[in-house]
Amino acid sequence: MAGRVSDGDNDAITEINVTPFVDVMLVLLVIFMVTANYIVQQAIQIQLPKAATGENVQVKNLAFVLGRDSQLFLDGQPLTIPDVPARITEIRAREPGVTMQALISADTATPHGTVVKLIDTVRKNGITDLAINIEVEEAPAAN
Repeated sequence: MAGRVSDGDNDAITEINVTPFVDVMLVLLVIFMVTANYIVQQAIQIQLPKAATGENVQVKNLAFVLGRDSQLFLDGQPLTIPDVPARITEIRAREPGVTMQALISADTATPHGTVVKLIDTVRKNGITDLAINIEVEEAPAAN
């Protein structure tokens, strides 16, 4: 019964039967459960070779953010460019033997010279692995 209609023409449907909706949801749940299990089983199983000269490299990512007003943040904490060497030294002392990488995110309104100054400061302090964070534009659709 999809709804109850009274004898009068002006009465509205006051009840909705949700059984078909529940049936559809249960069917979708079963389909998702079966396909998720199938996808997991399709993973390629490999056994990696062992090497005596291999090493377990630990990497520390330093997230530098330059805001619109050239305010600098390192891992969410505010600082200035002259403070960067001390913070890098502090992180190295706290985590010896860890390879460091810098990810620099700068607002489009940040002056180019400020970004270059930050890159130069980071490189002078021994971090040569740098990445500039960008937002990827959607490519126009081909006609």
